[in-house]
Amino acid sequence: MVTPRGLRVVFFGTPAFAVPTLEALLASPHQVVGVVTQPDRPRGRGQRTTLGPVKARAQAAGVRVLQPVTLKDPGELAALAALQADIGVVAAYGKILSEALINTPHHGMINVHASLLPQYRGAAPVHRAVIAGERETGVTIMRVVRALDAGPMLATTVRPIAEDETSEAVERGLAALGASLLVATLDRMAEGPVTETPQSDAEATYAHRLTKDDGKIDWTRSALEVHNLIRGLHPWPHAFTFSDSGRIILLGSRVVDGPAAAPGTVVAAHGDELRVATGLGLIEILELQAEGKRPMRPREFLAGRSLPVGTRLRAAP
Repeated sequence: MVTPRGLRVVFFGTPAFAVPTLEALLASPHQVVGVVTQPDRPRGRGQRTTLGPVKARAQAAGVRVLQPVTLKDPGELAALAALQADIGVVAAYGKILSEALINTPHHGMINVHASLLPQYRGAAPVHRAVIAGERETGVTIMRVVRALDAGPMLATTVRPIAEDETSEAVERGLAALGASLLVATLDRMAEGPVTETPQSDAEATYAHRLTKDDGKIDWTRSALEVHNLIRGLHPWPHAFTFSDSGRIILLGSRVVDGPAAAPGTVVAAHGDELRVATGLGLIEILELQAEGKRPMRPREFLAGRSLPVGTRLRAAP
């Protein structure tokens, strides 16, 4: 077996999704000559400035880290050019790359995208796929071009989505798959040209960035749609509803059978059982959280709050 020549790689990534790809690169024959990640920002409830996941891993590995505020600064472009990278690898970096930046590495840039392109281009491909009730998704390695996630495809891999999986679980699985697929793609590129398959723009869909308003539950939708929203918006921004006592965040659910009732009506609220009617079918709530409180199972939640049968949950206060 011929061992491929290692490529000099500059890596662009910021959140936890990108860490497995960086780790796979560090363990591969390829040389990570620099990591570009977004500037440190306040995180968590205390809004303390902490290292992003990619930066922390890169520093632990002794790799040079660049954190440009803007990618249009000639000085930053010069610093990247000085790395003399053969290729750039992007995994959830979080910023639009300029044409000049894309062309800085000798062989341009490729991206680890968490969908089966051309479906779900954009910022939230995993969450939007789960919310839509897709039964499978995957990872596409594509060439970076100026148009959003529209470059030709070099490799793909498919992963099923279980009916109760959250976006967090699916994304974690895709991060591992994408890491190995990326290294395999670089191995092939090191040996010679790799076939690049154009995407069909006519078949493209767009995965819009998530906002907190996406979490509003419309109880007139079917139980399956509400369940998909709850698991699709985990771990952020979460699906939520309102009762007379305030906002309730829903963290876990399942679709169950039961008698019809007006959408949003609590039809069972005793012990471990908390069920709500939708436009079609019932949702059983498995975990929930009152505003400002910790997550709870239904038994504990109901012990401290009044949510009797007949209560109507709603999308607004």
